Amino acid sequence: MDATLSKFSGFPGQEKPARPTREEAEAAVEVLIRWAGDDPRREGLIETPARVVRAYEEIYGGYQLDPAEVLNRTFSEVSGYDDMVLVRDIDFTSHCEHHMVPIIGKAHVAYMPDGSVLGLSKIARVVDMFARRLQTQEAMTEEIAAVIDSAFAPRGVAVLIESEHMCMSMRGIRTKGSTTSTSAFYGVFKDDKAERDRFLSMILNR
Repeated sequence: MDATLSKFSGFPGQEKPARPTREEAEAAVEVLIRWAGDDPRREGLIETPARVVRAYEEIYGGYQLDPAEVLNRTFSEVSGYDDMVLVRDIDFTSHCEHHMVPIIGKAHVAYMPDGSVLGLSKIARVVDMFARRLQTQEAMTEEIAAVIDSAFAPRGVAVLIESEHMCMSMRGIRTKGSTTSTSAFYGVFKDDKAERDRFLSMILNR
């Protein structure tokens, strides 16, 4: 788990690279437009570098947020509830760290409470924070499960992600409609096959 936590905590063992200025980022976009074969001086592209940088601020805004801070408030008045809490079909859009093209999918996240529960929107926000970074689906799945397990300490965490990768449908093999599934299990979901199967059946048999 330590290796996973270190990925979303920053750059272990080295100083974090300095963030370029907005002007430098816009200049980089202009270079890419010229490399693609177009003229950034033409009317339709004059404002494109600035627009792209503004869009990137939103698309990759997850780097500026700490998922653990979202999970620091819990609710203990739950009348003794201690069974599975499942948030299903959380829509997300991320970007492949290899080609910087979209990953579009749904996340299903469950946990077993241990005396307190999370606000349901907190789980969706954690998914969104990790999605708004350059990602692989495998890493994103593990990061979501690891931070909930570490920050909230429930009896178990389960995460299943299903998505389509535009790096497969837009380029390369150009296979449209194929989906990739990844999962991560902690605590009782890892140790108890019956609970793991119950989580999967609640998703797959919906």
